[in-house]
Amino acid sequence: MSFVEKQRARAIIHVDMDAFYASVEVMDNPSLAGKPVIVGGTPETRGVVAAASYEARKFGVHSAMSSYRAHKLCPHGVFILPRMSRYVEVSHDVRAILDSFTPLVEPISIDEAFLDVTASRALFGTAPEIGRAIKQRIRGEIGLVASVGVAPNKFLAKLASDLEKPDGFVVITAEDVEARLAPLPVSRLWGVGQKTEATLTAAGIHTIGDVVRAEHAKLEGLVGSYAAHMQELARGLDDRDVVPDAEAKSIGAENTFPRDITDAAALRAELDLLSERVAVRARDEGVVGHTVNLKARYADFTTVTRAITLPSPTSESVAIRGAARLLLEERLDRNGRALRLLGVSLSNLSRADEVTGGLFDTPRATRNRTLDGVMDALRDRFGAGAVRRGAKRDS
Repeated sequence: MSFVEKQRARAIIHVDMDAFYASVEVMDNPSLAGKPVIVGGTPETRGVVAAASYEARKFGVHSAMSSYRAHKLCPHGVFILPRMSRYVEVSHDVRAILDSFTPLVEPISIDEAFLDVTASRALFGTAPEIGRAIKQRIRGEIGLVASVGVAPNKFLAKLASDLEKPDGFVVITAEDVEARLAPLPVSRLWGVGQKTEATLTAAGIHTIGDVVRAEHAKLEGLVGSYAAHMQELARGLDDRDVVPDAEAKSIGAENTFPRDITDAAALRAELDLLSERVAVRARDEGVVGHTVNLKARYADFTTVTRAITLPSPTSESVAIRGAARLLLEERLDRNGRALRLLGVSLSNLSRADEVTGGLFDTPRATRNRTLDGVMDALRDRFGAGAVRRGAKRDS
């Protein structure tokens, strides 16, 4: 089957939960309905906005904005600390609905996913009918609103779900791709950020239609090797498959401090807590990682990263903590400067049960893994707050 034939044959749906965190809070507390709900850190804690209801967005509040700035824009906003366990619970409920239509579900984040329903049409009707059914079931069974896009490929489905948010439902067929895409701003193309958009518009390329009509040599001079892919997307072509349950690329945790921290011991303590969170999550998810990454943000918002690749993949608390300490204390070159944020992540992941190991483990490694198992069992029984690791554990 040719590239274009494949585009016409496939049926892809993108489901995007509208203002997910904020919507869950309103669902659980109906008195918040109609109010500008802002989920994230409070203005006093120098946190960031994780999600904002559409009422808050009218004031310019958006995710990743500092909570302080959000409060300035929307002083009457209702600030709520995130309840990740609750959002994960609701996300699982949404996922159960998606799984009932096709096994080909690719979650992109906690609140959005792609579905390949090409084969499902024999059971559930046309792709638009399946998309409508998904929307109705999410609203009826869970009580939340989703925007849904239906199209022949992932790029178009994602674009469609975003065109009429919130509560959107847009179908883009192979026949109306040109009419749908041509008038849209070039920023709608994947990979076109603010800088690239400015470069293109300065050259007279304002819309997706302009990208299609542009000479390839001119476009290549503006955006380099991305030009060919950009023109493919502008024509509505995207050959990527829906990959069920794509493995996470990394597992991480970070913390923005209420006040900048200069003291080395205090930073080490914060780093140890973050490392433990990453290690526990890796073990919970049954994965190990080859690379430990450090993220540090200074008081002037300069952000730097450091990474170290381990001899063998791990989810051991001691190994992750030791690597993170090495990055902070020997590779960061902080020179006494204060930090406002620290983050630790584990990447280059593999399934723990697919990694051969243990034959030449040292007694220390065996003891560390045994202690991890004991601590995890205590945490499961009594809660995370009841378990604290001693500072003198092998490192």
